[in-house]
Amino acid sequence: MIQKITPWFANGVKATESQPLDIAGITKIIEYDFNDQSLIVQAVSHRSYYVESGNHLRSNELMEFLGDAVLDLVVTDFLYNKFPNENEGLLSQKKAILVSRKVLGKISEEKGFGNYLILNKGEEKTGGRKRLSNLANLFEAILGAIYLDGGIEPSRKFIDSFLIKRYKELLKEKTFFNYKSSLLEFAQSKGWGAPTYSVLEETGPDHQKTFLIRVVVNDDWSASGTGANKKSAEQNAAKQTLDLIAKSNSDVKKFLKN
Repeated sequence: MIQKITPWFANGVKATESQPLDIAGITKIIEYDFNDQSLIVQAVSHRSYYVESGNHLRSNELMEFLGDAVLDLVVTDFLYNKFPNENEGLLSQKKAILVSRKVLGKISEEKGFGNYLILNKGEEKTGGRKRLSNLANLFEAILGAIYLDGGIEPSRKFIDSFLIKRYKELLKEKTFFNYKSSLLEFAQSKGWGAPTYSVLEETGPDHQKTFLIRVVVNDDWSASGTGANKKSAEQNAAKQTLDLIAKSNSDVKKFLKN
């Protein structure tokens, strides 16, 4: 359900039909006040809102792209300094979990970020406000907006407050298990090389696509998976492949328990 939108932006800027956002509310939740408030408006503007005008550059997609890079850098820096004696493989697994769609979506949902998403009626009716991919993208877009407005330090503070402070809890949670990383590590331990992923099919409108992805391991094992984005489809394909291999190879079960 759409939250009640206040009629005024912070600092007396009037809300209009093209910018229906309670800026005071969202900035309080994310614990950051913007110098340029247009950045947070764009950060919460879903692609679907501009589907009729075709001006997707006003949506949050570019900010999501930037936020993804900032998140990757800050989390990598944290793990590098926090676990100086761990090898690259273990650090990569930890990072993959912390920056995953599931983790970012969970945080956005818990903190109520999705209440401020600006969507069109179609996306709203189909549950876009609670869709995992939208919530994960929103987290990265907000981060991108903070970086553009204030630079790396407030960006690092945002990541620390909402993600890094919970790293122990998040790394222990089974639902965030990274099947793609595990499949890669298992394949390499067997001398099979890296699994290869390919997109078999893309269906649905641009703002609500479904991907079907196939993974092949050592030319002997293959499975497919679907998802709302390529990352989740690859995760599902990797899980299906691990399950398939486990039926005839007990080493997989032992590997996943370690």
